[in-house]
Amino acid sequence: MTADAPLAQTDSGGVRGFWRGEPGTPGASAAFLGIPFAAAPVGELRFAAPQPPEPWTEVRDATAFGPTAQRGDKGETLIPEPSIPGAATLNVNVFTPSVDGSRPVMVWIHGGGYVDGSPASPWYDGAAFNRDDVVTVTLSYRLGFDGFGLMPGAPANRGVRDWIAGLEWVQRNIAAFGGDPSRVTIAGQSAGAGAVLTLLGLERAQHLFHAAMAFSPAVADIDPELASQRTRALGALLGCTPDADGFRTIPERTLQRAQPKAALLGATRLKAVLAPLTDGLPWGPVIDGEVLPQPTIDALRAGIGSDKPLLLGATDDEFTMTMDRAPRVLRFVPAGLALRLLCRDRAVRRAYLAANREQRRRGTPALLGRFVTDRVFRSLVVRAAQARGDARTWTYRFAWVSPVKGWSCHCLDVPFWFDVLEDPFVPRLAGPTPPQHLATEMHAVAARFVEDGDPGWPQWHTDPGLSRVFGAGPADPALSATAYDGALPLT
Repeated sequence: MTADAPLAQTDSGGVRGFWRGEPGTPGASAAFLGIPFAAAPVGELRFAAPQPPEPWTEVRDATAFGPTAQRGDKGETLIPEPSIPGAATLNVNVFTPSVDGSRPVMVWIHGGGYVDGSPASPWYDGAAFNRDDVVTVTLSYRLGFDGFGLMPGAPANRGVRDWIAGLEWVQRNIAAFGGDPSRVTIAGQSAGAGAVLTLLGLERAQHLFHAAMAFSPAVADIDPELASQRTRALGALLGCTPDADGFRTIPERTLQRAQPKAALLGATRLKAVLAPLTDGLPWGPVIDGEVLPQPTIDALRAGIGSDKPLLLGATDDEFTMTMDRAPRVLRFVPAGLALRLLCRDRAVRRAYLAANREQRRRGTPALLGRFVTDRVFRSLVVRAAQARGDARTWTYRFAWVSPVKGWSCHCLDVPFWFDVLEDPFVPRLAGPTPPQHLATEMHAVAARFVEDGDPGWPQWHTDPGLSRVFGAGPADPALSATAYDGALPLT
């Protein structure tokens, strides 16, 4: 490290980062990586609420990402999210133009279905936001059963408590990194966006942020009885008592390998495929009556978080690509008949088929894939916007189609929001020449929203359904009042 390496003082001790580019020149920024915001959740703390980290006296090196809650090689995923071994998994990464000044802050919560994901992704690098004078923080949290399993002897929703502890760290410390704690926007994608909506609906979290961005949100809102059933199933699989003391005897990797089976114990193959639609996500925030007193949409409808601006939306076909691997015979099954597998309500089926004629013309797999997208993601966008009433809410639709995947698929929008199209992993998802003009436009929208809480088009309540459309094509309108019409039958 050089003598002019950037330094910052946190309430636990000093940290030393590193510069990307020459300090004071356009585009330069400082990175501080792997700073603990809580003690390592191991031993007696494994299933405990997050505790303060041990303070340090010497300046701590913050030039490498800290350990991640995600373990092992996940293979090729839609977003490059590396797993980093180690115990101190509750940490933050801070990217800033300068440790001096007072800038707006974006805190990013990664996705991964509440069971995977990493804050160390190169796609989450804050360099582009730093270029726009925004401090960026990426936040880690406990995943899967360790973060969200409901069990006797342990506080519920430990992952949610981790989000809150990380945001509390930001409030106490971000000024030392050139950020303004009174201008914090929380943002995330997929489960990370579900975390954003969950926090937006929590009374206890309202003082920790001032705006929210939710890209392709997926909330869990798991019923406590279902969560308890899964805990008992996991204990039976592992041969331990289904409580905190019992699960502490099980190695972390052993538990992680068993948790998918516990969520689907006794399910047929078909039921396992349909489980995300019928039972929701296997692990995630639980309506425990304490941390989460009520479902997220109910909380938003009750006015919690209504003083905060919200930007949210989804891609056109989040998971339609999964149907590309469906048996060829499915293409010859009438769409109305096939839809019965996913939707038992005849009136809803008929309304959905009528509202999605264009997608139906693409074939039964495309129609079923859009239904999954609408059930999990796009209908949630509508329900959240409607629940907020006259609160400041803006929606968008991401419509650009990947030449690699053939759809406007899940995660495709992330490198556009972060303006990282030059990352070497991007062509695997977006092809060799994704449109830079679209990334420039979308990133500018996100940066403007963090700066002043207004993305630049009319709010939802002024014309319900009106959404900004990104990437539909040069002949298509930038604003559409029908962007989410196909999802309306599911709301």
